[in-house]
Amino acid sequence: MKIPTNVITGFLGTGKTTAILNLLQEKPAGERWAVLVNEFGEIGIDGAMLTDQGALIKEVPGGCMCCAAGVPMSVAITALLRTKPDRLIVEPTGLGHAHKVLATLSSSQFQDHIDLRATIGLVDPRNLSNDKYLHNQNFTDQLAISDIVIGNKVDQCHVSDIDTFNDWVTDQTPPKIFSQLVKQGRFPIELLDSPRRDSAPSKVVAQHHHEHAELEPQFALEPNQTYLRKENQGQGYFSCGWIFGAEVTFEFNDLFSLLSDITAERVKGVMNTTNGCFAFNVSNGVVSVNEMSLEGFESRLEVIDSQPLPWDQLEDLLKQIANLNK
Repeated sequence: MKIPTNVITGFLGTGKTTAILNLLQEKPAGERWAVLVNEFGEIGIDGAMLTDQGALIKEVPGGCMCCAAGVPMSVAITALLRTKPDRLIVEPTGLGHAHKVLATLSSSQFQDHIDLRATIGLVDPRNLSNDKYLHNQNFTDQLAISDIVIGNKVDQCHVSDIDTFNDWVTDQTPPKIFSQLVKQGRFPIELLDSPRRDSAPSKVVAQHHHEHAELEPQFALEPNQTYLRKENQGQGYFSCGWIFGAEVTFEFNDLFSLLSDITAERVKGVMNTTNGCFAFNVSNGVVSVNEMSLEGFESRLEVIDSQPLPWDQLEDLLKQIANLNK
C-alpha cells in the first residue's frame, strides 16, 4: 500500500513546525504518522518538539537533505517507510531546495511506496512586500512549487499585508488549488488529502554550494562533557547550536530575557528550565513558549542569522544562566 505523503515547505520563521504539531494533534485516533525533518543547523530542534506528540521522527540536520545525490534523504525516507506509517510528512529546511525534495519523493525509487499529495507552502504575508525575501531564490521557489499556500501569522499582519497576500494569490499562474489566511499555523487537516496540481511546473534548480554534515549526524555528549557546540554556514546564512546535558537547568526568566534580546533571524530551542521543559521559538522579535512533557532531555538551542554573531559571548551568557563554571 502506498503511503500518503505531503511536503510542508516555507522559509525561515513561517511556522512549519507549529503547523505540523497542530496536524499531529488532530490526526485520526489510531493512526501512526511519520515525519522527516531537515534543518539547516547542526543541532536538531524540530525533531525534539515533534517527538513530544508521539510521531515517528527522522532528522537530517546540517544542510539540505536533497544534496549529495539525495542519499541522506533517501536513507531517512526508507527507514520511515519500513515502519509502515499511515502518513508521511516531510519538512524541508527553510533554506532548502524543495524542488529536489519533490523530485526524490516522486522518483522511481519510491513510486511504488509513496502517494505524493499536495505540497503545502507556508508564508508570512509580511514577507511578500519585502525585497529581502522576494529576491531570495529559495523563498520564491518554495512558493512556486506549493499547490496550496497558507498565509500564516495573520494576527500579526496589517491590512496592507493581507491585501498583498490576496493579490499575490490572484496573480499566480498556474493558480493555486487553495489558499487561506490563518494564525498559529492552524489549517484544516483535510487539505493533506488534496491532489497535486497536474500543471505544477517542473523546474531545474541551479547548482548550489554550501557545507553539509555527514549522513544524519548524531552528536552525543561524552560522559564528562556538560555541553557541546556545532556551527554551520551556507547560502548566506550562519548557524550555531548547543546541546546541554540533561542535568543542566536554565533559570527560566533569565533565559527568556536572553532569547528576547538576541537579534538573529531565527532562534529555536527545547530547554530544561527551573519551571520545567519548554520549547522556545523566536521569530521577528517575538518569543513563543510552549511547555513540553519531555523528561531527562538534553537541552538544545539553535541560532540562525545572515551574519556570524558573537557566539562565544552568547555561550558565556548561556553558561551563566545555567550556573555553569567556565
